[in-house]
Amino acid sequence: PEKEEVGFMKLTCERDKLLGAFQTVATVVPSRSPKPILQCVKLEIKGSVATLMATDLEVGVRIEVEGVSADGDGAIILPVQIFGNILREGNDEKLKITVKSNGITVQGDHSKYELPYQDPEEYPEVADFQDDAYLQLPALLFKELVRRTLFATDNESSRYALGGVLLEAEVKKSGEGVLVAVGTDGRRLAKMSGPMEVVGDVELSGGPMIVPAKSMQLIDRAMLDLEGVVQIAPHANDILVRAGSATIYSRLVEGRFPKWREAIPSRSDALQVDVTVGPMYSALRQAAIVASDESRGIEFSFGGGSLVLKGTTSEAGQSRIEFPIPYDGEEITVSMNHRYVGDFLKVLDPESTFTVEIQNSESPALFTTSDGYAYVVMPLATNR
Repeated sequence: PEKEEVGFMKLTCERDKLLGAFQTVATVVPSRSPKPILQCVKLEIKGSVATLMATDLEVGVRIEVEGVSADGDGAIILPVQIFGNILREGNDEKLKITVKSNGITVQGDHSKYELPYQDPEEYPEVADFQDDAYLQLPALLFKELVRRTLFATDNESSRYALGGVLLEAEVKKSGEGVLVAVGTDGRRLAKMSGPMEVVGDVELSGGPMIVPAKSMQLIDRAMLDLEGVVQIAPHANDILVRAGSATIYSRLVEGRFPKWREAIPSRSDALQVDVTVGPMYSALRQAAIVASDESRGIEFSFGGGSLVLKGTTSEAGQSRIEFPIPYDGEEITVSMNHRYVGDFLKVLDPESTFTVEIQNSESPALFTTSDGYAYVVMPLATNR
């Protein structure tokens, strides 16, 4: 059949397959922009591959989607809010999209929408992963690196580059690679590391890779195949990450990251106690019942075979929760923000154990696990 006019294109898509990918891509779309086309998602068809893409010029994402077929190569611009709602609220299994220069028709068995046409040529380029030199690690490990550090970053701070996660790649003399992720807001610091492989000639002596928190959230969300691998291509000012069918481009945060190694205490005379995550988290939540936004401090007293958690606020009263620990020496007490301690416990398996290291009420507490995780919390001043 003859094409009706130039720029004419017909697509068929399976609604539920498109929905999941569309919602992930939509998280990048800016709510306000001087370029209205950025408040849209681009769907491109090349050969048998359909790709959804979005960018706010700082972060970009491309996801290959299944269940989309077209009568030829081409691209279409879809307004994020309206098309997202059509996918989410509709109940048609399949949608037919017809593109003409005067508008776009989206049609299901029981629904029909007319949307304005926008020129795909005006949509900015969204970088694809073309690199042949990159860092590679299991997706499951990278997801843990993100999960265990992202919460400790600080998006409000103008100081340093605290609004991102630092990624540091190290290659040992043996040729083994280690990827370290660090997040900090100045009052606590989370560090997680794990083995990685270096593919090709990766430039590792460049500046620090500080990936914005928003990009890290997106990478975390786009990692669907946890059996697979993640590939990271670092450049001078940006980074490309490929995870399964998704590619994420992100500019790096400029600025200096704190000297994080100096923030992790190394002490030979501090108290070290092994604690199980579940019971500690339960006791912490109970003790925090009387805590308030102003007073988030909980006193942790180790000694005499038990850990005692005490919370006190003038308006809500007091709490005292106790549970047994394998330490019956002299009592050491440190006061910490219960939310900071809770954030650490909540990313761990309740059955697992960790080591808590404290020296006195003025020194930072150090929490470590056997799989490369370290978490430092600054103590709160006690008004004794």
